Formats: sequence, C-alpha cells, structure tokens
Amino acid sequence: MNTLMSTDFNFPGQKSVYKGKVREVYTLENDVLVMVATDRLSAFDVVMPKGIPYKGQILNQIATKMMKDTEDIVPNWLMATPDPNVAVGKACEPFKVEMVIRGYMSGHAAREYKAGKRMLCGVPMPEGMQENDKFPEPIITPATKAEKGDHDEDISKEDILKRGIVYKEDYEVLEKYTRALFQRGTEIAAKRGLILVDTKYEFGKTKEGEIVLIDEIHTPDSSRYFYADGYDERQAKGEAQKQLSKEFVRQWLISNGFQGLEGQSVPEMSNDYIESVSNRYIELYENITGEQFVKSDISNLQERILENVTTYLSK
Repeated sequence: MNTLMSTDFNFPGQKSVYKGKVREVYTLENDVLVMVATDRLSAFDVVMPKGIPYKGQILNQIATKMMKDTEDIVPNWLMATPDPNVAVGKACEPFKVEMVIRGYMSGHAAREYKAGKRMLCGVPMPEGMQENDKFPEPIITPATKAEKGDHDEDISKEDILKRGIVYKEDYEVLEKYTRALFQRGTEIAAKRGLILVDTKYEFGKTKEGEIVLIDEIHTPDSSRYFYADGYDERQAKGEAQKQLSKEFVRQWLISNGFQGLEGQSVPEMSNDYIESVSNRYIELYENITGEQFVKSDISNLQERILENVTTYLSK
C-alpha cells in the first residue's frame, strides 16, 4: 500500500520546513507556504507506524472545499491547491490558541462533566445534561499547547488575556469568526444529514495585520459529526450516537490496550485493518462533502507532488 509518510522536498525559493504530526509545511520566499498533507495517522498525540492510503488527499480536499465555502464570511490563508495533497497559501504568524467550539456535550466536555465539573475553560455547563445533549448555545472552550510536549491544555478567555497570549481586540475577532464559521459549518452539515457537534479553528495574522483562518477546517480529524437521522431517538434511549470522526480509530486502539500512556505499545495494524480505515475515511469524505471521492494516482506520490507544486510555482 503506497502511502505518503514523510517528505523531503526542496522547492524553488525554499527557506525552511516544519514537520507536524500530520502536515509538513514548507516556507518559501515572498511569504508563501506549501502545506503537504501526509497519510500519517495520529491518535492520542502519537503517530501510528503505518499510513492510511488517501488520508492526506481526503483531509486536504475537505479542508480546501470548506475554506472556499466559508471565504465570504471569514478570510483565509489559502491561495491554491496544485496537488490533491497540497495547499499553498500566505504565511502567517499563528495565534497560540486553538479556538474549540462545542454545540453538544460530547468527547472531552462530556468526560469533564461526568467527573463532576460544571465549568469548562471558564464557561458554565448547565446542570441536568446527559452525554451528547445540545448546549443551549454553542460554547467556546479554547486550548493552548502545553509548554512541554504536544498535549493541548484547556484555558479560559480570561487567562488568555491576562497572560497576553492574545490581545483583547484580536481575541474578539477570533471569537466572532469562530461563531460565524461554526454556524456556517452547522448549515453545511445539515444539508448532508449531519450534525456538526464540535470542532476547532486555528487563526493567524498576515504581515499586513489581517487575521485569517489557517490549517484545516471541518475535517474528520478536527471535528466531530453525528448523523442527524435518529439523533433524538438515540438520546431519548440513552444510546450512543452514530458519529463521523476518527473516534472509531481511538476506540479500536483503546480496545487493543492503547491510549498513548507511558509503557503502552501501539497495537499491530494489519493490512486489512489499514484498508478498512482508508475506506472509512473515504466514507467520511463523501458524507461530509456530498461528493464522490476520486482516488488520485498514488503510484509515485513524491514525484507527483514535486512536479505539480514546481509547475504551479513557476507560473
């Protein structure tokens, strides 16, 4: 199975490269970024040893489609997508917070609630809720990267401002954009028979001082979706919701004794399991976008990307 696990490109005008858990970002002259979505799979802040065929293409194409579907309400960094795995855009200074917004009490919020907490990132959660209930209004629960390691840490708006992580006038823009994007994402999801449960947005500032949306948006790696059909019935019965996200990978890892804790080993992923994950990501793509997924030629991914990006940059 041919997958893109790492890259080592040297594009014209290249100045530096940053390798994240899933994406590799090449900084070029003239404040241009080339972001390559690999097929790496990350869960519990650990990169799995094997890649997932087409995963990078899927994430990149969902993110670029959603950027185009929201650019009328929030400006973004994107300039072009010269290859199925690549987005090219404006270099920005990223804000050091992730803007997490939750319409429903699921995932991390539900775990905190079950532990008896009624405040999350300084935001109150009503009494008497059950897991996957809808909040009266979507709540913004920011996260920041821990100083040691890559784990995200909850943080309140008050702490962000007090510690000077983001200036007040900028933070108010981030909040406004986050709510607008979540509202649009909710409307897009509803047309597909889905509920956008929660998601995260990342923003940066261009050298001209404009705040723009960066990174990915509304992908199954950054968002949680429920199927709308049967949601009310499942809630009434206290049943688990049918969801679209990479939660299925986390659950498989947990059932095989892995949660990213010290001393635990990543379970062996067979080729059949890898293929099933790839098929699940394709299903996610088609449900989220409402379009049929077209597999790109992966016979030589590195050469294809290099040729497509170099051709784009030469124009």
